[in-house]
Amino acid sequence: MKPLAIDLFCGAGGMSEGILQAGFHIIFSSDINRDVMRTYTNRHEKLGLIQGKNTHFECADIRDLTEEFVKDAVKNLKMFSGQAFPEIDAVFGGPPCQGFSRAGRRDKNDPRNQLFKEYIRLIRDIKPKYVVMENVEGFLDTKLDNFIGVNGEVYPQNCLVPDILRREFDGIGYVTIEPRLLDASDYGVPQKRRRVIFIAFRNHEGDRLAIPSYPEASTAESDQKVTVDEAISDLVFGKQCQAFGLSDYQNDSRNGRTPTLAGGRIPSNGVTLNHESSKHTAVVRERFSLFQEGESAAQVAKRILAQGIDYEKYPNLIEECIGKLKGKYEADRIKEAFKSGKITEEMLKALLTKKNSRIRLERHRQSLTMVTLPDDFISPFEDRCLTVREMARLQSFDDSFEFLGKRTTGGDRRKSDVPQYTQVGNAVPPLLAKAIALEIKKAILASKQSLVHQ
Repeated sequence: MKPLAIDLFCGAGGMSEGILQAGFHIIFSSDINRDVMRTYTNRHEKLGLIQGKNTHFECADIRDLTEEFVKDAVKNLKMFSGQAFPEIDAVFGGPPCQGFSRAGRRDKNDPRNQLFKEYIRLIRDIKPKYVVMENVEGFLDTKLDNFIGVNGEVYPQNCLVPDILRREFDGIGYVTIEPRLLDASDYGVPQKRRRVIFIAFRNHEGDRLAIPSYPEASTAESDQKVTVDEAISDLVFGKQCQAFGLSDYQNDSRNGRTPTLAGGRIPSNGVTLNHESSKHTAVVRERFSLFQEGESAAQVAKRILAQGIDYEKYPNLIEECIGKLKGKYEADRIKEAFKSGKITEEMLKALLTKKNSRIRLERHRQSLTMVTLPDDFISPFEDRCLTVREMARLQSFDDSFEFLGKRTTGGDRRKSDVPQYTQVGNAVPPLLAKAIALEIKKAILASKQSLVHQ
């Protein structure tokens, strides 16, 4: 029988994809959002993981998940009919990271900072052999005030979260291995994405569990890393950028990496899901064309100030600038200013807009960390934002993995909706999750072998 896993805070299922690729069977998973529930359960049904038969997904706040509920949900699965609650080999999870993130303002009082406590509570109650927790880099230096642990311990002000985590795991009978910062690009993912990984193992009386290791990098050298070109150059809408056919990474994405319960894979069969491009205006396309590969908005601005631009290449954009600056500058003065680079801050703002987080990806490097806003990245091949599928490729999802719900959203809806772009941006890259899960599986097998030889 495959080792049994639980995935909490599972999101759309990036971590789960890697867990399944490593050979685990996920018997319980949970997330609070109904948008990700649709994506997650649809994918798992296609893989042969059927609600009530051999797996259970619960759309719930983790604070409402009790030991009794989780155990009853598992025992009521048809695969365990009439049996006791099975021993869980591993629990995986990534509590929400917004309060720990170094991107933007960090808030030590963000209530989401407390959710890892609920994760530990369920670990204490379910008692898996191994535990994996994933979070953003900022988790390592986040401090909390007056945190109250699962067993009632009150921590002092400005206590580091990793120190709290170690003491909490120790208090429920688990040994925590020193956390490690892993870069997804070292594990076959075409993206520079650094994440903190915590691994713990049960140390109850009578336990003789093997100590797991962190995965060794499989693509650590620069010439081994998968590039943006190798990941998404077959997804361009205009002329093909493929000079030598599909890359190994593209073939793997099309053929599928995640096994079904029957043992096969789900190929894309030539269907490219979630690959709708935004309908950019001519002005937006021209603005995007100002960016050279690898350039951020700040770098574009600096280059234009130093070198100017050939305004004849950007007729729609220049006309928009003239309209915005009407009454302040003559049209010829604006054109001459852009040509010479002698432009004012006001002119530059009219040309580039206020958004300064945008960047154009470089085709021969790895992408930057995928986030949830689609217009943060410009394709290196065409003057447009990335599609959901391109972002999913850069995260290492199979092409057969379909993201459901709205493609994107904005305004106040971003507080409640989790559209496709957000589902992708928030996910753990499956290939990174697979590398971690394989090491946990090795420890599980080593522990079983040790028991056999005792």
